Amino acid sequence: MSIVLAYSVNTSADAAFAYALEEAQLRSCPLIVVNSARGGVQGDPHFASEEHLSELRERAAQAGVPIVIEQPVRGKDADEEVLEAAERHGAQAIVIGTRRRSAMGKFILGSTAQRILMEAGIPVTAVKPPTSQA
Repeated sequence: MSIVLAYSVNTSADAAFAYALEEAQLRSCPLIVVNSARGGVQGDPHFASEEHLSELRERAAQAGVPIVIEQPVRGKDADEEVLEAAERHGAQAIVIGTRRRSAMGKFILGSTAQRILMEAGIPVTAVKPPTSQA
């Protein structure tokens, strides 16, 4: 059993990571962080650097939570990667970050979170960043 976090470097990433880390700590299970590059391109701005990932590993270690970080670049959509990771790791839940968007932004860019919410067979928690960061 584990908690899977759909991780993307953006304004909601820290809030989502903090929530997922706390859930993994409460449930005494590993945290699986899935940071997928869109379309398999490592130049994607949402793809975390090694320095960024080291910070996540450090925070997990301080919390006493085992962490696995996956950065697939197989060309699949992020929602597919997250759902596959949840199945592969026998996840209890999935955590996703959300951020404010205009109506057009929601129409164009909100599909990953929506697909995870609609297709996951386990609970999905959407975490918003604090209002000052939204």
